[in-house]
Amino acid sequence: MPIYEYICLECKKEFEVIRPMSQADAPLACVACGNKHVKRKLALVTAMSGGHAVSGTSGGASCGSCAGGHCSTCGH
Repeated sequence: MPIYEYICLECKKEFEVIRPMSQADAPLACVACGNKHVKRKLALVTAMSGGHAVSGTSGGASCGSCAGGHCSTCGH
């Protein structure tokens, strides 16, 4: 099952919930304050294959393990 990221529009708490895709936008209470004004966040994913990003990156983007320059682990 996918992990979805949510944010409470009242207390601004960000949290994750594992739930079926069919329930991604179903009503949900905030884990911190219990308020029902919760919105699902846009989550970006990067797929790796053979040590190289195959999706989720743009031309000059760096990976999470380097500071935007060239590094030996990811090839950026």
